[in-house]
Amino acid sequence: TEQAPIPSGFNERTTAREIVGKARLDGISVLITGGHSGIGLESAKVLSRAGARVHIGARDVEKASRVLKSLKGEITVGRLDLSDPQSIDAFSESYLKTGKALDILINNAGIMATPELMRDGRGYEMQFATNHLGHFQLTARLWPALRAAKHSRVICLSSYGHKFSRMVFDDIHFDRRPYNKWQAYGQSKTANTLFAVELDRLGEPFGIRAFAVHPGRIPSTNLKRYMTFRELLAMPLLRFSKVYVKNIPQGAATQVWAAISSQLDGKGGVYCADCDISPLVHQDSPLPNSVRDYAVNKDEASRLWQVSEEMTGLRFRPDASR
Repeated sequence: TEQAPIPSGFNERTTAREIVGKARLDGISVLITGGHSGIGLESAKVLSRAGARVHIGARDVEKASRVLKSLKGEITVGRLDLSDPQSIDAFSESYLKTGKALDILINNAGIMATPELMRDGRGYEMQFATNHLGHFQLTARLWPALRAAKHSRVICLSSYGHKFSRMVFDDIHFDRRPYNKWQAYGQSKTANTLFAVELDRLGEPFGIRAFAVHPGRIPSTNLKRYMTFRELLAMPLLRFSKVYVKNIPQGAATQVWAAISSQLDGKGGVYCADCDISPLVHQDSPLPNSVRDYAVNKDEASRLWQVSEEMTGLRFRPDASR
């Protein structure tokens, strides 16, 4: 799909509930990683209220269950740690055993700007491992359920923060260069977008379309837990900048739009923000809520896919039904 606004008629003030409107999603199965807090919770709330069956992946199942208990609709929770390959496999296998097709996968969970260099059990930089590799493995394992739905969508939560770094393929895990938390975060968000590009190319023949999503600036989510006191003090200043600051219902709107909107039927492989496809810009552009050209580059997307297979030990076979 061309990386250019439709335009959709929605904007940065649109809420997730307004996107759903009076639509009914009965019989639709949705899986949301991190769907028990922030915009993931808001997405779970509006989708389940519309009749969708929602399954949540959470590191702390007891905490998630308490939060989700008050929501209306059919909602289940399973343990999922995106930095642990065994946890991802167990969670995926548990879902596949239900025999349910998966209509919508929202790869929503993530971490941001860890102040010190953190590594997972394989020695991979934690933001890249959690935000990208964890969702890469999860999507690969759930592929049979996505194929079974005939027409499914995968939503990859990216960020305008992809502007902080393109993929640095010769040192992804900061083995040689000095660690910079924002460069690490930016690289992981670029990876999320490139993943959607290649995933859509591979999935389209099987009815699987993929979208990358920037939710907007949302100061009230748990992503800020690693930010310094000075950075937190600066956040209110966003309200006086040219960037619109969203609340959680507005922040959830774009991923819900990408998941269910008929405006995107037959489309895929694009980066979206403010409930529309974003404009494509060069890497030095100041235009907010746009996407840098390197983040949707098809050659970079293909290269990342190969690297991701090597790092996870997975051989992704799009034509495999199981």
